[in-house]
Amino acid sequence: MEYFLGIDIGTTAVKTIAFSDKGDVLNESTISYSILHPLPEWSEQDPEEIAAAVFTSLENILRDRSPDIPRSCCFSSAMHSLIAVDKTGKAISPCIIWADNRASDFANRIHNANQAVGFYSLTGVPVHAMSPFCKILWIKEHQPDVFKRSFKFVGIKEYIFFKLFGIFSIDASIASATGLMNLKMVQWDPWILEQTGITEKKLSEIVPVSKIFSSPRIFPTLKNTDFIIGGSDGAMANVGSSDEAGALVITIGTSSAARLIVDKPYIDSGMRCFCYHLEKQSFLVGGASNNGGIVLQWMKQEFFKSNENVSRFLDQASEVKPGSDGLFFLPYLLGERAPVWNANARGILFGLHINHGQAEMVRAAMEGVIYCLYSISQPLFEITEIRKIYATGGFARNPLWLQMLADVFNLPVLVSSSIENSAWGAAKTGMKAINISVPKGSSISQTYYPDFKAHKEYAVFFQKFQRIYELVKGEFI
Repeated sequence: MEYFLGIDIGTTAVKTIAFSDKGDVLNESTISYSILHPLPEWSEQDPEEIAAAVFTSLENILRDRSPDIPRSCCFSSAMHSLIAVDKTGKAISPCIIWADNRASDFANRIHNANQAVGFYSLTGVPVHAMSPFCKILWIKEHQPDVFKRSFKFVGIKEYIFFKLFGIFSIDASIASATGLMNLKMVQWDPWILEQTGITEKKLSEIVPVSKIFSSPRIFPTLKNTDFIIGGSDGAMANVGSSDEAGALVITIGTSSAARLIVDKPYIDSGMRCFCYHLEKQSFLVGGASNNGGIVLQWMKQEFFKSNENVSRFLDQASEVKPGSDGLFFLPYLLGERAPVWNANARGILFGLHINHGQAEMVRAAMEGVIYCLYSISQPLFEITEIRKIYATGGFARNPLWLQMLADVFNLPVLVSSSIENSAWGAAKTGMKAINISVPKGSSISQTYYPDFKAHKEYAVFFQKFQRIYELVKGEFI
């Protein structure tokens, strides 16, 4: 049977999914890997562990669907990772991921010198510790030996593609998120590279998301399968969710994000959102928060030491009314990206009193993540009229969280039959690249409609959430 693979290289796991040409899930293989925090503010991974997970998940699908082989294989990947490699493609540094804040001093220097707007205007990427641009500056100053020894600076998907094909290529959507690519030219920006002390020879060749590769050095059985480089996880989630213009896609996985696909670049005067190139005249506009499902994972494992499964742990929040009985949780456990761009931000439980218990704290954390997404979405409402939300990521399995999202935004929330929209978006991108017709839109399994009374209450709570941050942000150091 003909099938198409979407491989989503996420922050904590890789998901390899076999789809039919109608978008039905035929087989799935998920393999998890770890995030390391060797020092405060550091978040890194072993690139070999991730590569092994990707290849094992692919082997699992090939075994399950034998003797059939995929017609195409296309990739989605988390953004902002950085690995220094030598000429053989071997990593000489860990994979520094989006959640790493070690380069925050370099971002602060640029902001304090009033240069951030200039960088943002060229790239569409707000200056922040997340960006490979700032991470390269950090390596140059703090690890000069690694900087000198490096042959290339690459992301995790480039690292895996080198193992497959022996060349260094980066798709335009991930290149656009590095802070090193000129948004209008879709090329590495010479002036920005000059600031980092590198040339474009230290970076991969930028190619379209539809770029086709063939004959991988490993997996000889796939010599006739087309490999398509694909795009970032955010871009692929939007592609997999809806073909509608102006569709707002919200993802909560380890982190969280709100994104729109638009037909021209958008540079926000307040630098509240990013603008990444996708393909041709398509651009991804939105913002990402460092803090999504990882907040509830931390609360379950570290704060309450709970042995309950995740679903039951979150369900207790349904016992509490909107607003969590006056309790607010600023969920900035890993600093924050959009829209505040403050790597020094920290988590705060505000308004605790003697009657608050675990259920109120869990609900406050869930609401805090949604408030962050609502804040991120404010500039997006200024770009276009948004009438519905497509929900993707692990949180789309939780009805309570989805209802909170509908109530805070006062918009219907649509959930696809398969919530793995990044993998499906990658599979669709691969199908289009080899001229296979793809289904329009996605199959919707459930819709959550807003409760207007709850929305009115949340509108008040959201304003207080924002005021609390403004009052305490000066104390984050």
